Amino acid sequence: MTVTSKMNSVSRQSVLSRLGPGGLLYAANKILAVASGKDEERWRSKDEGALFKRWRRTPSSEPAPVVTATTAPAPQPSDLLKYLAINALELSAPASDALLKSRSSEWFQLSGHPGSLAPAGPGTVWKRRAPGDHPSHNPERDTYEALAACPHMRSAIPRYYRELEYGGEHFIELQDLLHGFRNPHVMDIKMGTRTFLEDEVCNARARPDLYDKMVRLDPKAPTESEHAARAVTKLRYMQFREQQSSSADQGFRIEAVKLPGQPPLTDLQKVKEPHQLAATIARFFGDDERARRAITSRLREIRNLFERSDFFRTHEIVGSSIFIIYDDERVGAWLIDFAKTRPVPEDITVNHRAPWKQGNHEEGFLYGLDRLINIIETAKKDSETTKEPDVTR
Repeated sequence: MTVTSKMNSVSRQSVLSRLGPGGLLYAANKILAVASGKDEERWRSKDEGALFKRWRRTPSSEPAPVVTATTAPAPQPSDLLKYLAINALELSAPASDALLKSRSSEWFQLSGHPGSLAPAGPGTVWKRRAPGDHPSHNPERDTYEALAACPHMRSAIPRYYRELEYGGEHFIELQDLLHGFRNPHVMDIKMGTRTFLEDEVCNARARPDLYDKMVRLDPKAPTESEHAARAVTKLRYMQFREQQSSSADQGFRIEAVKLPGQPPLTDLQKVKEPHQLAATIARFFGDDERARRAITSRLREIRNLFERSDFFRTHEIVGSSIFIIYDDERVGAWLIDFAKTRPVPEDITVNHRAPWKQGNHEEGFLYGLDRLINIIETAKKDSETTKEPDVTR
């Protein structure tokens, strides 16, 4: 079979879906470089070498593709290589149905807005741009690009590949943090004492709809004057919401937990008191002291990098999360979710531990990280702490 006929037997979408956009771009450049006789070591530099190791993996259940090519009179790329290179420069769709089914046990969106993430291929996900963000003002893209270029922070975040447009929507392509883990324990932790932007609560108008929401959550929460007016301000409501969870007091809240063989827990608002947080974290780690020690060390590393970063001294980090994952062989923790990251005014610096007052842009990220590290270190799996918290599945 010739190269051309074999190429025709493989659909364009199949090739794109299997490699994913980041993998395809790298693979095509790699193939063309080798076919053209370029120096192999160029592709084994610090960053590119890591990518090559990442993308060259082939699942053991799938036979490696075989291509028979005729000997070319000169080291020019074959038709198949040209085909791959051309398609690498185009936008591809998220992974095919077959690929999604094969990864259904490995990939899931633990928390966040449904439909905001989609697997793009082995090792990558696409994240949809936050509603309301303009293409020229994409805080999450800008943050990932800045942190990827920061020597202190690039190891603390998912690998960032690019921004792209598909089907009229805008996405960023990121490392799939779950890729390579088998049947893992996963925890998503929202950081900070404040998870809303200051400009979200600058309107002092009292709103009946927010009063209704507050009463549904806690009929006793409104004051007498708020009951009389049957309205509350956005600031009042947002602070009430933070007080409903552990965010206001502890500087973090557990958004979701996934244990092996069990459905995800995503309704954890009642896990608020320190002993409840300790019980949930103790249950998450169980008897795996190796994972507990490794995660604690990793969180201390992230905290150290965060404190040394010029970026974080000049930005408020609102609504970001720490994503923790481990299995029998590997552990990991990363900072994720930067849609609400904003630069602070030039005359202000933030330490991420001071209490928030309107205008100081503090959000309590490090305040919460200090407490999270302490609870992970001290939470013990005993008869008291392993009592399952009162949660709704």
